[in-house]
Amino acid sequence: MSLNMNYRIDNLQYCNWSREIFEINKEAGLNAVHVTIVYHEDYEEFLKNLKAWDKLFNENSDIIFLGKDYKDIDKAKSENKTAIFFGFQNCSPIEDNIQLIEKVHEHGCRFMQLTYNNQSLLATGCYERNDSGVTNFGREAIKEMNRVGIVIDMSHSAEKSTLDAIEISEKPIAITHANPSFWHSAIRNKSEKLLKILSESGGMLGLSLYPHHLKNNSECKLESFCEMVARTVEIMGIKNIGIGSDLCLKQPNSVVEWMRNGTWTKKKNYGEGNKNNPGFPKQPEWFLDARGFKNLHSGLQKFGFKEEEINDILGNNWYNFYKGIN
Repeated sequence: MSLNMNYRIDNLQYCNWSREIFEINKEAGLNAVHVTIVYHEDYEEFLKNLKAWDKLFNENSDIIFLGKDYKDIDKAKSENKTAIFFGFQNCSPIEDNIQLIEKVHEHGCRFMQLTYNNQSLLATGCYERNDSGVTNFGREAIKEMNRVGIVIDMSHSAEKSTLDAIEISEKPIAITHANPSFWHSAIRNKSEKLLKILSESGGMLGLSLYPHHLKNNSECKLESFCEMVARTVEIMGIKNIGIGSDLCLKQPNSVVEWMRNGTWTKKKNYGEGNKNNPGFPKQPEWFLDARGFKNLHSGLQKFGFKEEEINDILGNNWYNFYKGIN
């Protein structure tokens, strides 16, 4: 990291992208954002999504550009822009073809989840009843992802599969958006055992601001979140924690329904919601959008974190992690 240089990085957003949201991220001081470009799409559908992003880059070239490595985070900071890094929340674009891993990397993919809640060809999702771990294809995919420079993301994966991925991968993996289960026992939140092993391997946890992952959901208090951060630091150390807000700004509820159901079921799956609360949950007042990073800073400061520690959590740790991707 550059001397006396501090970064602000949100390592997971899936918004209904527009100039307004890019300007919000810029106002928040974000130097980099890892954006979800795929949920259930196959390779051809992924290419269509790329075209939509090409249009966004062309129309907003004064404030965003496609990031490929950590040097682009420095470029974004120096030019007062936000570097956009592509990621997949599912392995569907590689289909059953390991050759496509290099292809999606060439198109800018830098993070790929091995699963999205369900069993995939690579590993087991966190909503499955039985976790058989990383598959044979998954082992080969991890090796290839290591080779080309795509981070293994296990945010939506089950515990054994995640532990397998940590063991198999020659590079540190990430859980880009989740919280510890000791604080809130959501299905997708992670155990202390897993988080300790993740940190010992050099991996990163992006703490989520998505209400279903928060204690008391939309009514979560900033003080409670900061207390959770302090306890997580005790488990993982200060250098292995960042932010992956999981913001889904301006998305219609039809999108969360598609995220949960894809094309794999005919009945409605409510995920971490329920029949009475099926849509996107309301963000807590102190993190309505990325400008909430300022509230995180003040909240952590009040809780007793040092300035250097706060800067680590809000961006510097992710910056250093990005340095090891390629």
